[in-house]
Amino acid sequence: MLNTPTEDKLSALRLFGMLEAFKHQSQDGQHATLDFDERFGLIVEAESLRRENQRLERLLREAKLKLSQASIEDIDYASRREIDRSQIRQLATCRWVREHQNLIISGATGTGKTFIACALAQQACRQGFRTLYRRLPRLFDELTLAHADGSYGRVLARLARLDVLILDDWGLAPFQDQERRDLLEILEDRYGTRSTVVTSQFPPKTWHAQIGDPTLADSICDRLLHNAHRIALKGPSRRKEEAQKNLPDSASLRSDSLADS
Repeated sequence: MLNTPTEDKLSALRLFGMLEAFKHQSQDGQHATLDFDERFGLIVEAESLRRENQRLERLLREAKLKLSQASIEDIDYASRREIDRSQIRQLATCRWVREHQNLIISGATGTGKTFIACALAQQACRQGFRTLYRRLPRLFDELTLAHADGSYGRVLARLARLDVLILDDWGLAPFQDQERRDLLEILEDRYGTRSTVVTSQFPPKTWHAQIGDPTLADSICDRLLHNAHRIALKGPSRRKEEAQKNLPDSASLRSDSLADS
């Protein structure tokens, strides 16, 4: 009899998890055997779970991960990839994010660098950290526009607040002078206060030469590498392997050809 006013108040307060749990208990006679504390605890737990799910959805939406479905549970530990399972388990705790450490993932094209970066970023989102994925060439384009329209300071401030920033495809093209300076500004703001993930086809020992300017290269590499975890992926291109799996074998092609003749 009093359920409707209570439901209206829960709805007005936007306590929709509690509302659904309250309705369920009202309709399910099995809950009548529970005492008040137990029933109320279940209602509160439902609201807490709803809010956690909403927060995760928002963080994942804002992260703009290239591979939104990537997760640490789906990482392939095939021996040829030489992935240290214990290292991934340690990174999955997100202690490296809490301690403001960086992560460098290197390997040839197609070895799964972006997948692992996105999987660890998703894990960070699960634990409540704000994350953003950007291909480095695209980020440089955005910063060029920000210089032109006067929003450069606001963009840097937004990047500085992120708990985890993924910079994918490092070193695909030679760094221009403004790009080197922009990168140093980003890393300076984040150094010791936030975590940065870099993926690259090139090993870190080559980055100094890639950056070009010796002075800026020293500053950039120092801020990225000295407190960084490193993952070096091996093995063949996974994209090529998947493509080959999807190709019909030669025997099937010959059989089809004979059938058509």
